[in-house]
Amino acid sequence: MDAGDVQRSLSMRTPRVNVRNGLQSFQDKEMDRIHPLSPGRVSQDPIKKVWKRGFIRLVFVSTLVWMLLIVFATSFHVWSCSTSIDFFSAICKSDSRVLDILGTIGLAPKPIHRCPIPVADDPDSIVIPEKGTPNELLQNLSYIENGGPIPDGQSMPLFGGHQTWAQRENSFKLNTTMKIHCGFMKNGGAEMDELDVRYAQNCRFVVASGIFDGYDIPNQPSNISVRSQNLFCFIMVVDEISLEFIKKNISVVEDKDGGKWVGIWRLVTLHRPPYDEPRRNGKVPKILTHRLFPQAQYSIWIDGKMELIVDPLLMLERYLWRGKYTFAIARHKHHRSIYEEGDAIKRRKRYARPLVDLQMKIYRFEGMDDWSPMKKTRGDVPEGAVILREHTAMSNLLSCLWFNEVNLFTPRDQLSFGYAVYRLGDALKFFMFPNCEYNSLFILHRHNREHSSRIEWVKTLKELKESKEKKSSLMESRGGLGFWIPYPGDLDSVQIPVVKRTFAAG
Repeated sequence: MDAGDVQRSLSMRTPRVNVRNGLQSFQDKEMDRIHPLSPGRVSQDPIKKVWKRGFIRLVFVSTLVWMLLIVFATSFHVWSCSTSIDFFSAICKSDSRVLDILGTIGLAPKPIHRCPIPVADDPDSIVIPEKGTPNELLQNLSYIENGGPIPDGQSMPLFGGHQTWAQRENSFKLNTTMKIHCGFMKNGGAEMDELDVRYAQNCRFVVASGIFDGYDIPNQPSNISVRSQNLFCFIMVVDEISLEFIKKNISVVEDKDGGKWVGIWRLVTLHRPPYDEPRRNGKVPKILTHRLFPQAQYSIWIDGKMELIVDPLLMLERYLWRGKYTFAIARHKHHRSIYEEGDAIKRRKRYARPLVDLQMKIYRFEGMDDWSPMKKTRGDVPEGAVILREHTAMSNLLSCLWFNEVNLFTPRDQLSFGYAVYRLGDALKFFMFPNCEYNSLFILHRHNREHSSRIEWVKTLKELKESKEKKSSLMESRGGLGFWIPYPGDLDSVQIPVVKRTFAAG
């Protein structure tokens, strides 16, 4: 090969070497990009660049995945609580705080009317606790029974007694031993026949209901096991007017001891109604069940217009024993705040509007805030038609404090329940269960007639004061007397929280 051939061969190889070198450089850069820990890359970049790229990507991807999981879980939770498919609705935890928070910002669906109740399968398999819940904070609770002087124009002492503002305030201060007002003042009314007293003394488990002023007739419960029929006393508390109405419309059987029965219900008559307002009379057996039946360890209250369709032993296991509660009541379907409830009562003319406002002002003055999801309770307003209780000292105290508020102010017990709970603070562990479960416990029947009283239509305090001076029938004479005792505080400057009406109903 001569010198010219050698020169041509070298000139042809040079581009190939350059191309090969360029390709190698491109491949090295690509390897460094894909594998940051490659030898060449490590020799050029510090280790922090590895962390910077890898860690940021990891955090970003993890955050994105978690957000998607949270959105999916929340969406599924909300959907399962609103679907009509039994399998998925059974998964729903309807007492979840998630639904409470979403509901306040309008992201949760409208509450469903009924949902499955997670009760046990068989009443015969339920294990009844051998020992009751111990009384720790409050060990001994007794009651004031001397009602004081008989008011002018009255034939008997006040059933609720003459509770002063100082006595009311002291009743909210917990001690190991307490003596408080709790209705049933001596000769104050609401007396049972002796044969009914003897019958109730043998009742450890009670399902109680009540009918006053002839509004209803007893509805027979269904799905009651033989075990529960033998274990529970089913007691229907009535006044004399209702007893006569029941006798005229359905069959009443009298046993050899003189006890009156309608099916499974034992009729127990309260003589001398303590109030002149039937709704207020109905609060006596409803709230003071432990006083009517002092031997009972457990009780379930159900309003007279309802037909119970769940075995009571299953109810006690679900709402008391499973979560180790001593008091259980349902949440209101629409309202969480007592100020919402007060607004609804005024709109629907359920009691004198100025007196509802006055009760709300007193509660606001005494520190009762509007409800928020940050509160420990699921709501301040209950559906009081079903109440489950273990008759411990603390549970009985709550019932007494609740009743005293009903006695002093309006008979609308949904207003005063949340206040009594607020004043007790964390002392009582109670269960406010989902409203959709509440509606699955019974079948609702209509009243025989609608109730209405003149005081429900009152618009101004002037009307009430004038009727009080004239001693007309517009005023209640034995209940709600706290409105007419000078309050030891300036209520003129108190502003009731503004209510945002989230539901047209209620």
